Formats: sequence, C-alpha cells, structure tokens
Amino acid sequence: MASASLFALSAFAPAMAADLAARPYTKAPVAAVAVYDWTGFYLGLNAGGGSSHNCWDLINVGGVPGGPVAEGCHNATGGMVGGQVGYRWQATNWVFGLEAQGDWADLKGSNTSLALGGIGANNTKIDAIGLFTGQVGYAWSSVLWYVKGGAAVTHNKYRGTFVGTDTEFDSASETRWGAAVGTGIEFGFAPNWSVAIEYDHLFMDKRDVTFPATAFAASRIDTIKQDVDMATVRVNYRFGGPVIAKY
Repeated sequence: MASASLFALSAFAPAMAADLAARPYTKAPVAAVAVYDWTGFYLGLNAGGGSSHNCWDLINVGGVPGGPVAEGCHNATGGMVGGQVGYRWQATNWVFGLEAQGDWADLKGSNTSLALGGIGANNTKIDAIGLFTGQVGYAWSSVLWYVKGGAAVTHNKYRGTFVGTDTEFDSASETRWGAAVGTGIEFGFAPNWSVAIEYDHLFMDKRDVTFPATAFAASRIDTIKQDVDMATVRVNYRFGGPVIAKY
C-alpha cells in the first residue's frame, strides 16, 4: 500500500506543479539620491587680505583753493578678518541670497607727496570694511558658484608725516560709501557646513577730505580716490536641512 501511494503521488506531482502560479516579478524600488539644499539662514567667519589703491590731489591750502596738484598714489595692503550673515533660497539649480559682511582690516600704505617738496608723505589706513550685497548662483549639488553685488563701506584714517621720521603733522578720517561686485565658489563639505573662496572689488570713488590746521601745518583739502580689492576664505554654518531626497 505504501509503494502504491508513493507511485500515485509521483504521477500527480508534475500536474500539481503545472497548476502553481508563476512567481510574480517585482521591480526594485529606485534609490533616493541625496541632493544638497542651499536654502536657509547662515552664519560664518572669513579671513584674508586686501589692497587699496589711493591717489591724492591737493585742492586747497589754508582756505585758498587751487590746483588740483597731484600728490601721487600708493597701495594700502594688509590682512582682514570678520564675519557674515545671510539667507539663501534655492529654486531648482538656481540660488538667490542676501548677505551682510563686516571685517576688521589693517590695510596700510604711503607715498612721498609730490606737492610737499619731498619732505612730506601721505599715509592711508583702512581699518574696517562692510558689504551689503545680493547674490545669484548656480548649484551642482554641494558645489555653488555665485556672483554678488551691492553697497560697500570703508572706514579710513589719513595722516601727513615728515619723510624719514614718521612724525605726524596733520590727520583726518572718514567713513566712505561705494559699490561692490564679487564672485566666489562654495563647497558643502559636511551637513550644514560649507567653505568658500571669494574675491570682491570695491568702487569707492573720489571724496574731498579736510585736514584741520595743526601746530605744524596749515589746513588743507585733498581729493582722495580709492578702490579696494579683497580675497577671503569663508566658512559658513547653515541652519536647516542639509540635503533633500530626489528620486
């Protein structure tokens, strides 16, 4: 009886297998790709260097107009360090933003004045720089290239000194507003963190600067033309999600 039962089962096995439904094919789900998102508020630090080209023209001495008499030009160079705060929003690959930046600076330079008979020198020092700009950029996931433009401000100190001794005979200071343009490339290297290299040019134009009279010199007015080039390395922390899922 056992043998007969085994024989019957073996005979029906092929038919039973044929009646079983084929295993359905299921397509594997598409994996989500992490895409960097530049949207959000950010706060950061920057450091670098700059060079300011300054040209002086004497237009008034002791209240008597004259000239202009060219006194010469010099470059004020040095380092800077500061911070920035801003907001960006991303639409597809385009990134738009607003930013405020402030830096302590130590850009210094001088030249012998052509109008003072070779005994006097003009000295410029920029000790602070500010930028208020808008940005437009294009992102390749965690790499962002951007251009920026807006307003710039510098705080300047001017000194007249005797050549060879650096003894000051007059001085003046001013806060000067102008325009700025720049460009940079930024890399997201960790969630919410990014590092950038940026170059900016500041158009500070001409201003008439009054030097009050002192015990060593009569009052004078100089027209001083200024522009600034600066390059900085920036590190930013962005508040918000660092990535979005894209299928």
